[in-house]
Order: sequence, then structure tokens, then C-alpha cells
Amino acid sequence: MPKPGTSHLSKSIEDYLKIIWGEAQGGPVATRGIADALGVSDASVSGMLAKLSDLGLVNHTRYHGAELTPAGERQALRLVRRHRLIETFLIEYLGFGWDEVHGEAERLEHAVSDRFTERLAARLGHPQHDPHGDPIPSAEGALPDTPDVPLTELKVGQVLEVARLKTQDADVLAYLAERHVQPGAVLRVTQQEPLGGLVEVELAGSRTALSKTLATLVRGRLL
Repeated sequence: MPKPGTSHLSKSIEDYLKIIWGEAQGGPVATRGIADALGVSDASVSGMLAKLSDLGLVNHTRYHGAELTPAGERQALRLVRRHRLIETFLIEYLGFGWDEVHGEAERLEHAVSDRFTERLAARLGHPQHDPHGDPIPSAEGALPDTPDVPLTELKVGQVLEVARLKTQDADVLAYLAERHVQPGAVLRVTQQEPLGGLVEVELAGSRTALSKTLATLVRGRLL
């Protein structure tokens, strides 16, 4: 059972939980990583982690990092679900570009109720992925399967069906959209520069080149 005070979490606490969930790669998240993601000081992070630990939402060991408890993970997934459903609504119903919605959803996700979230999910037809291809957690916190092979792992001649773009950076999303690199696109690798340079791909009869940094963000299913 959540400890007292976890039923109505502050925006700041919710942001911390979502960042820790997003930054986790199968292990603890360092204080510095959380600070960089939120644009705050290490001292501020340490203070908040202590509070989250008291609330039973985070396990934090000094010099080792922070991990969400099961209760913390449930809260994080609840917020991620809201955020990705709101992004989907803004694009499908209000005409926002997919490179515009992240900031709007960041503001709205803290203001709506769980009841609103589930009404929104029903209106949208209970989507499993948002327009960027990111998985939308279910109301129970389960994540749907999402192909996650990076474009950088393909060899020349191999083909990737894009499932998601692993970024929320508006400039990056706009750049990729201009080149039609988006969920559902089918990319064939035509050339790779030696030593991890540009990756050239063919899609819809045209060719475009992506840096290794950008190509790493393009994830999908090997055909």
C-alpha cells in the first residue's frame, strides 16, 4: 500500500518519477543523469530522492543511484500513459504537428484526472502506441511489444520497418519528418560510411543520409 501522501503527488514528484523511469536502462539511475534531464543541481536531486524514498517510491543508495520501487513504477507509468495519450489526441484531433506536442503534453499531463485519461483512451480507440511510435502503457501498467532494433545495427542491403523515433526533441522530429523517416516507413540501407559515419537509406524511391546519432534514434523491425 502506498505511504501517506502518494495519492496526490506534486508535479515535481511526478516529473522525477517519469525521468527516473525513462532514464533507467535495467539498473540504477545516477544523480547526475537525473539532474541533467531536469536542469537542476545535484543537491536538489539528492533532496528529492530522500523525499521519494520516504514516500516508498524510490530506492536510493548514495553513490549507487536511484531505482523506482513497484509503487514508484506504477505512478511513473500512469503519468507516461497520460502523456502519450494526450500527444495522440493533440495530433489526431487538434492538428498539432508531431514535433509540437511534447511541451503541450508536459503541461497537461499534471492537470487531468485518471477518469479523464480513461475517457480519452476510449475516444482514441485504446491505442497502443503514440504518433512517435512510443508504447502507451495500459491502465494496468503493461507495455505493448514494440520493435526496437536501431537503424545503426543494419548492414548494407538490409531493410527496417520503422516503429518508433526514440526522441522528443522537436528539431530532430521535424528534421526526420521532412525526410519522411517516421513510423511505418520502410528504409533500406544503401551505404554506410566507415568508422561509424553517415548511414544512407532509401525510402519511397528517394535517398537520404542520416548521421549515426540520428540513425540510432530510428527503431523498428528488421524485414
